[in-house]
Amino acid sequence: METFNADLLLVAFVAALAPLLAELPRGFRLPVVAVEILLGIFIGPQILGWASPDGVIAILGQLGLTFLLFLVGIGVNSSSIRGTPLILATSGWLFSFLIAMFLAIALNTVGLIHTPPLLAAVALSTTALGVVSPILEDTGELDTGFGTLLLGAAAMGEFGPMIVISLLLIPTHPAVLHSIFLVIFIAVAFTAAYFAIHMRSSGLLDRFREKLHGGRQWPVRLCILVQALFVALSAEFGLNVVLGAFAAGMVVGLVSRGEEGNALRNSLDAIGYGFLIPFFFIGVGMRFNLAALWAGPLVPVQVIVLLLLFLTVRGAPVLVYRRELGIEDRLPFALYSATGLPLIAVISELGVHSGLITADHAAELLSAAMLSVLVFPILAMNLRKRREPAG
Repeated sequence: METFNADLLLVAFVAALAPLLAELPRGFRLPVVAVEILLGIFIGPQILGWASPDGVIAILGQLGLTFLLFLVGIGVNSSSIRGTPLILATSGWLFSFLIAMFLAIALNTVGLIHTPPLLAAVALSTTALGVVSPILEDTGELDTGFGTLLLGAAAMGEFGPMIVISLLLIPTHPAVLHSIFLVIFIAVAFTAAYFAIHMRSSGLLDRFREKLHGGRQWPVRLCILVQALFVALSAEFGLNVVLGAFAAGMVVGLVSRGEEGNALRNSLDAIGYGFLIPFFFIGVGMRFNLAALWAGPLVPVQVIVLLLLFLTVRGAPVLVYRRELGIEDRLPFALYSATGLPLIAVISELGVHSGLITADHAAELLSAAMLSVLVFPILAMNLRKRREPAG
């Protein structure tokens, strides 16, 4: 019991400390996710050994993972990106994914990377919307043409990989049975989406908002019930819980779109990012195989190759945006788009637990992802600042 209390207290302390440390560098806010993982490495078995990612920490971490994917689903639905930005984002991500598949197969064949091509392609084609969006808000570019296009690309950089992870990766049944269960699950999701849209048109959201401010937070409890229902249903069908959590978020997102749903989304964000999600990322850090980074002379080369692959894969779609972006905007756009960590951490965890990749190779992938959020946004912001006087 003493170890249980000590571990829980320490991780809670780290979760509270991470946002403060993220604000320390003046002129640039470090991604909180990166700080949480780094602190997890520091307090975990690899360095200080103060805490272990087992027991209640592991349980809270799993809840944090499902809540993260739940909020990703909500965020995709509540996005205001439509029309040209959405079309460009979709075609750009598909272009990225095709390039990622080609490169992953080629590099896997020559032995430079050891991750299954499909899993590697999904990881390479992600963009961290939760990292890019606050940076654009801080720099005042969130509502600009550049910001709108980038938000579309980042949203698709989360939505596209989530769909691939949910539908194609880590099936637990033979193909035919898996497909049948998948069709049933999608039918249930569409039915729930229909009722969600009906709730909006019937004015039930106004009554939800009244209940939300009544002190009992019943709408929040109902949303968590929807999430638990979809996660349990996906697990029962042998599908990955990723699909259940993400689908639940999309359904709740349909109900909570617009300003009317702000209070509900803020309450869910508080539960997720304020409580559960930090346990997942700190746990990722505690399970990080630090020794793998110097296990062989090729490891640093592989990490650098992965970092360059992020930039190549997510930077290539600037060709799709050539009519919308000036020449001076294309490199910053590519750098921002290549920033990816949260979903890569999820992919690494799923890959290790399913036996698709080893902990050593997951550490290399996660190291490259952390470098991407620490390096690429800084370079992009500096490039954007240099052109401000000319604008």
